[in-house]
Amino acid sequence: MSEQSTSMFHDGHRELQDRFDGRRMADALEKHRRFSEFREQDVNFIENAEFFFIATAHGQSVDCSFRGGAPGFVRVTNPTRLEWADFDGNSMYRSLGNVLKSPRIGLLFIEFGAQPKRLRVNGNCTLVDGPTKEGHKMTVRVDADEIFPNCPRYIPDLNKAAASSFIPDETGASAKPEWKNAEDLRDALPAKDPHRQ
Repeated sequence: MSEQSTSMFHDGHRELQDRFDGRRMADALEKHRRFSEFREQDVNFIENAEFFFIATAHGQSVDCSFRGGAPGFVRVTNPTRLEWADFDGNSMYRSLGNVLKSPRIGLLFIEFGAQPKRLRVNGNCTLVDGPTKEGHKMTVRVDADEIFPNCPRYIPDLNKAAASSFIPDETGASAKPEWKNAEDLRDALPAKDPHRQ
């Protein structure tokens, strides 16, 4: 694993760390728990994840959203990169529109259960156009520069339920969400939306 060259903390972080005597712990966590390359356990966790949260920002436009899919929908493609296909959404492109203006991105992977896990991945994001092999319109690529596990103590132990019926299958087909039938929205669906009919 390569060494980090700059601190992950800015003056605001330091102000609160010093106010509440947290600087020593923050420095120890940065030194021992912050990685610049994916470890084997990170790859296994990410590639078995069924969801994660994505945070982006540009000026006053701040967005935190959810991404989900079948295990394997996020792939670690080299020691510092992960990718996923952009699934059908509501056409607002709040997260990915922010990426076009400000490529910094934060991802949070969580596993619920008796032994919960949490992993943060921060880096620079690019969008790769062109249909994926499953027919999705683009691939989202993140070149990670901060990879760190986080304490999972407040993650609840939830019973596992069935996967969403809206996750695209291997052909890209999925169930139609009810909001696409709404009279005030259905005519605004993109021309190539498979649920336009």
